[in-house]
Amino acid sequence: MDTATATLDRAGPPAAVRRPCRPRADAEAAAARIIAAGGRGGTVAVVLGTGLGDLATRLGDAWSIPGADTRWLMPSTATGHAGNIVGGTLRGVEIVMLQGRVHGYEGFPPETLTRGVELLTALGVRMLLVTNAAGGLRPDMRTGELVVVTDHIDLVRKHWAAGIAPTAAGESRRRSGWYDPALVDLAIDAARRSGAVCRRGVYAYLSGPSYETRAEYRMLRRYAADVVGMSTVPEVVAAGLLGLKVAACSVVTNVARPDAATQTDAEDVCRAAADAAEGVWALISAFADHAAGRTPCGSC
Repeated sequence: MDTATATLDRAGPPAAVRRPCRPRADAEAAAARIIAAGGRGGTVAVVLGTGLGDLATRLGDAWSIPGADTRWLMPSTATGHAGNIVGGTLRGVEIVMLQGRVHGYEGFPPETLTRGVELLTALGVRMLLVTNAAGGLRPDMRTGELVVVTDHIDLVRKHWAAGIAPTAAGESRRRSGWYDPALVDLAIDAARRSGAVCRRGVYAYLSGPSYETRAEYRMLRRYAADVVGMSTVPEVVAAGLLGLKVAACSVVTNVARPDAATQTDAEDVCRAAADAAEGVWALISAFADHAAGRTPCGSC
């Protein structure tokens, strides 16, 4: 066993942790490359969605590696997705973050969309927070509001577990819940203590790349969706099958008003998400406290 692999084993999940599926061998190899290049494993992982990438700069004792250097992560072409893997400490807990993600509308197949989560799993994380920028579907919502996801509506319907195990499709059909209830409660409490406007809600997943039409907004409201976006579901499904505890948070970057003549572009979405960064950081901090066995301490 070489030094990089031995180091990775020490940083990885305890032997007692049993995962329904395992990351692909190439993801394990990419994790070993990160360790060899000076990166570290972690306990908590975060996928930083559109406009939230700068949160990675707040970690202490930080390291950063371009995704291309892993020979596993694919480069994103989407606005606001830097494509780096970043790690560091927060309140004494090792955190690993993806600064952005790839999307199906960029031309990537389903088995590529889960690569980031597989890499995080190979680095030993046990808890995952997935963030995204989303359109709000409720008329009482406001830009910058946080929605902690309790369930999703998958309107794309691909085999998201195709890359991680031949039996994962059957496992995903049998599973009814992907979002850990305790982490949902933790996220809601942390957001509200930080002063952020926050609610629970259902995330609708569409493929993009265009924003929804007015007719589609009306349809999604009838489906009882609260927010709509173009990511997150593949990562959540893969993470659940890989044995991680998962939570997801949407930043409402625009509010759908089907009867008003409004337009949204990618730059607007990035700016609105960045404005909500403090609330998202409160969630990340609370997850770090939870991983360390501490009661979250608000703004301390």
